[in-house]
Amino acid sequence: MRVVAKVGTSSLTNATGVIQRDVIASLCDQMAELRSQGHEVILVSSAAISAGVAALGFASRPTDVLTLQALAAAGQPRLMEEYNHELARHDLVAAQVLLVPHDFANRQQYLHARQTLTRLLDLGCIPIVNENDTVANDEIRYGDNDRIAALVAHNVSADMLVLLTDTPGLYTADPRTDSSATLIGEVPANDPLVSVSAGPTGTDRGRGGMASKLWAARLASWSGVSAVIAEALRPNVLVDAVGGVPVGTRFAPSDRRLPARKLWIGFASRVQGSVTVDAGAYRALTERGTSLLPAGVIGVDGDFSEGATIEVRNPDGTVFARGMAVSGAEVVQEHAGRRTRDLPARIAHEVIHRDDLVLLPH
Repeated sequence: MRVVAKVGTSSLTNATGVIQRDVIASLCDQMAELRSQGHEVILVSSAAISAGVAALGFASRPTDVLTLQALAAAGQPRLMEEYNHELARHDLVAAQVLLVPHDFANRQQYLHARQTLTRLLDLGCIPIVNENDTVANDEIRYGDNDRIAALVAHNVSADMLVLLTDTPGLYTADPRTDSSATLIGEVPANDPLVSVSAGPTGTDRGRGGMASKLWAARLASWSGVSAVIAEALRPNVLVDAVGGVPVGTRFAPSDRRLPARKLWIGFASRVQGSVTVDAGAYRALTERGTSLLPAGVIGVDGDFSEGATIEVRNPDGTVFARGMAVSGAEVVQEHAGRRTRDLPARIAHEVIHRDDLVLLPH
């Protein structure tokens, strides 16, 4: 089995950013155990910035981008030092892999990342993946490693994604504020979990939250990958999750798998604008899987060009899909609301072709 595991900042460091060596030691023990069972493991690890905070003696996490990038540069080697030290006890080698969105959005880079990761596994290494916070700016970064982990799982055709966090799993509501909240043990394939409210933000040390983990688990499921959200500090949690022991919340893989092209459009490419559609177009897109036609467009936002990735909003303004625009914003705006028979011959009959449209998990 090929496993991608992700662990967050709040699990790896304390409140001042100091790396929790016992947590890393436990993770490395479990990865070694999985390797001895014949499994392949890739770890997506946060905490570079937090480790940099402690290394440089900051009293709290700064907010300006340049300082955060500097802290990531200082913290990342210290984080890798701990992984290397603990894996060496098992005669295993950690291999650092720093990724940015371009590595998933560009097909050549996507394939190169896959080749590099699989070669590292062939060589017996444990790849340790993180977003390249040192050079990525706010316009070209993902901002949380939950999404990176889900994309890596798709990239390497993983069998399982394990998202390790500071809570036991996904609850029916926030257990910190609702005493009636209960843990959800199993989520069937294609279950939208529309009744679940997940918080959008993480701790002051990390960027993720339960919402991002739920999003990543859904993406994994849509990619045909089984996913688990579980507590990082639970003893033997990673080994048990892979072994099928009931831990946290398990998401069954969907029967339909997103092809790589649609994965890039829906989850990896940079959004450059949006269109809003009427109720009829919304139903046609979500229920019948049609292309988006100019007649259904009631609003255009952004100065996007032909071939750009744009969001599609329903009449309430909620984003429910992404796609590649057949025409630029100016053309779409000019012909919005027009029926196909009323379009000039030179104008494309679709705003987004159905082959380039991805309905988002919601």
